[in-house]
Amino acid sequence: MNLDGGAARKIYKTSDNENESSTSSDNEPQSDRSHMNGSDKELSISSDNEPQPDSSQMNEDSNSKVVSKGSENDSENKGDSDRDVIDDKQGESDDESNSKVIANGSENDSENKGQKQAEIMAVPPTYVDLGKSARDVFTKGYGFGVIKLDLKTKSENGLEFTSTGSANTETSKVAGSLETKYKWAEHGLTFTEKWNTDNTLGTEITIEDQLAKGLKLTFDSSFSPNTGKKSGKVKTGYKCDHINLGCDVNYDINGTAIHGAAVVGYEGWLAGYQMTFEAGRNRITQSNFAVGFKTDEFQLHTNVNDGTEFGGSIYQKVNDQLETAVNLAWTAGNSNTRFGIAAKYQIDPDASFSAKVNNSSLVGLGYTQTLKPGIKLTLSALLDGKNINAGGHKLGLGLEFQA
Repeated sequence: MNLDGGAARKIYKTSDNENESSTSSDNEPQSDRSHMNGSDKELSISSDNEPQPDSSQMNEDSNSKVVSKGSENDSENKGDSDRDVIDDKQGESDDESNSKVIANGSENDSENKGQKQAEIMAVPPTYVDLGKSARDVFTKGYGFGVIKLDLKTKSENGLEFTSTGSANTETSKVAGSLETKYKWAEHGLTFTEKWNTDNTLGTEITIEDQLAKGLKLTFDSSFSPNTGKKSGKVKTGYKCDHINLGCDVNYDINGTAIHGAAVVGYEGWLAGYQMTFEAGRNRITQSNFAVGFKTDEFQLHTNVNDGTEFGGSIYQKVNDQLETAVNLAWTAGNSNTRFGIAAKYQIDPDASFSAKVNNSSLVGLGYTQTLKPGIKLTLSALLDGKNINAGGHKLGLGLEFQA
């Protein structure tokens, strides 16, 4: 008969107790030993009557347990291996998905950049804005011989106020202006009122993209109460893909003058024409022509005014911090050539430094610093390189507040 492990342990424990009892009985009296012997016989008889555990069966049970544990371990290891394989496959699929997402994102970025550039280049600038990037490098950030204060505010309802005051350090003349602007975006309307210290009042009404998409109409009038001088202008502009047109009609005491301009562009190449026709004299008094090439980082512009004045400019954005420009001009019948080089360096998001020099050895320096959001300080100086010690240099200070 088979015994379980608990019965076998009980028998082995009883035998151990017997041995301990026999050992201790040597020190006891003889009567006690005889009594113990009887007990030993009884224990022995009871032990003989009880079935002994089968060692082979126990080995088989142990082996089966070992085998079952090994099988369980193998199953666990196999499950872990399967999970590792699944995780590896899932990781590979995730990597492939991420690679596809990154590739798609790069493609989308390239497409968006191309579309944005195409949209920018689809509509060319107005004639007066041809070569503007180079002119900005030469003109912005400087204020020689002037102390200037600008204040710009905007109310919650969209009304904008701009006031400007300036003092000329040479003539001590003080000038100021005030401008209010309100945009009615729902109807594409903009109302502007202007006043300056010359006591001239101006009103301007602009409507855009309402009568036709790309069409802009402006009605501008001015009046001087002191002199009684009046003037009016009707400005029209239309722009679409590859075309930018403009026509202005001026009415004043000198008569009526019509100013027209047209610019066409294709794949970065630009060509424009500008003219002025005076009705009182019944002839064209101005005729200008310009050709250029424009990209995001490079611009080339050349122009001919009235067939006698020639000019050209080159603008290049070297990187996000540095912009450079070159300007060249000369007049027919005059051997003097005007030449200038300018650069602007963005030191950090709040500070920039500008410098320029021309063939007359005039050196201009400018520094702009944003003191805090809405407050900008501009310092500038014009030095005569030929007469450094003679004096006569000009300094400028500008302070702008915006809220």
